[in-house]
Amino acid sequence: METAISRPSVFEARPVSATIPTAAERVAAIPWYVWCLAAAATCDWFGGYWDISWHISIGRDTFWTPAHMMVYLAGILAGIASGYTILATTFGSAEQPRDASVSVWGFRGPLGCFIAAWGGVAMLTSAPFDNWWHAAYGLDVKIVSLPHSILAFGEAMISFGAIVLVSAHVNRASGEYRRKLNRLLLYVGGIVTAGSALFILESTPIEFMHSAGFYEAVAHAFPIALIAISCVSASRWSATTIAAIYMALFVALLWIFPLFPAEPKLSPVYQPVTHMVPLWFPLLLIVPAFALDMLRRFTGARWGSMATGIAAGFVYLAAFVAAQWPFADFLMSPAARNRIFGTIYFGFFDPANVTYNPYRFFTPPGSVHLLPGMGLALLWSIAFCCIGMAVGKWLKTVQR
Repeated sequence: METAISRPSVFEARPVSATIPTAAERVAAIPWYVWCLAAAATCDWFGGYWDISWHISIGRDTFWTPAHMMVYLAGILAGIASGYTILATTFGSAEQPRDASVSVWGFRGPLGCFIAAWGGVAMLTSAPFDNWWHAAYGLDVKIVSLPHSILAFGEAMISFGAIVLVSAHVNRASGEYRRKLNRLLLYVGGIVTAGSALFILESTPIEFMHSAGFYEAVAHAFPIALIAISCVSASRWSATTIAAIYMALFVALLWIFPLFPAEPKLSPVYQPVTHMVPLWFPLLLIVPAFALDMLRRFTGARWGSMATGIAAGFVYLAAFVAAQWPFADFLMSPAARNRIFGTIYFGFFDPANVTYNPYRFFTPPGSVHLLPGMGLALLWSIAFCCIGMAVGKWLKTVQR
């Protein structure tokens, strides 16, 4: 007699493990406060770009311009995300957040949140101070004023806090969750790089691109973020991706801003501005970034040593000069006078006889001659590449 083999009924309840994914199968969601700090860094950069465009299209208007509000929204978002996370970690009962936190003045929270919180406080403190400063000393006395310096410090702290926070999550994560965090880290790196481009804007107009001062400025501005984040990221092309994000952001606003009307409110007006004036075409940072990624793949485990720092400085500056120098000739030519490359846009205060041609390159005031200046730019490039590797080594160890 054959023994009947019992088969489970289709109506029979399945084991819980068969219907609900295990913890290993689920992909954790990135915490909201991490997204909030990334949003704060984004608002800060976009507000800064918008504010500069507002100044060259309209002039300093009032304290309540949309561009100013966007900048200070970054401070508010950083304060909300950091403040809530610190208070919830300090007074909450969960053990896991406390294990991934540091202690400052009796409060506990992620290190990145403490850094960003200080930045948010500095930014919001600078707002009424800056308004009073302009009322007391004039509309645009100088860029490097005391309230602007406080604002810049706060912006830098928010961006650095976001990088530290995301890096700590990356270092503790694995699998698909780590890949999600890695993409966010590269995005924040792109925002930080775009912010660095705004910071050196006065040293990098098209007419300065055949001067040593221009290359000194780019040697200061970009290597730290490109190299430090590449030390944390698992991406093979981290620096290239960061540079591509920076270029995409600048190109997008170069093409979008002129679609909105604007009219100067300050005099004298030398240019007939009828729309928002964007900033100039982004620098070809993607070329030296690609060169740095290739060097990192070639050096492998030696990446981060003094020798690779020196090599990175040479490679970074050489690739930048090789790409940007001839591209500057193109930007000065009639072929670039269109909406794609944006050399048709001028601020309302630009002289009426301003023109672009291959013979109108200038040397920034205070800049040294070309050959000694390029030697100095190389030294700065090596120094900041080495600093970027040191910062990257530290970021790779951050767990809290």
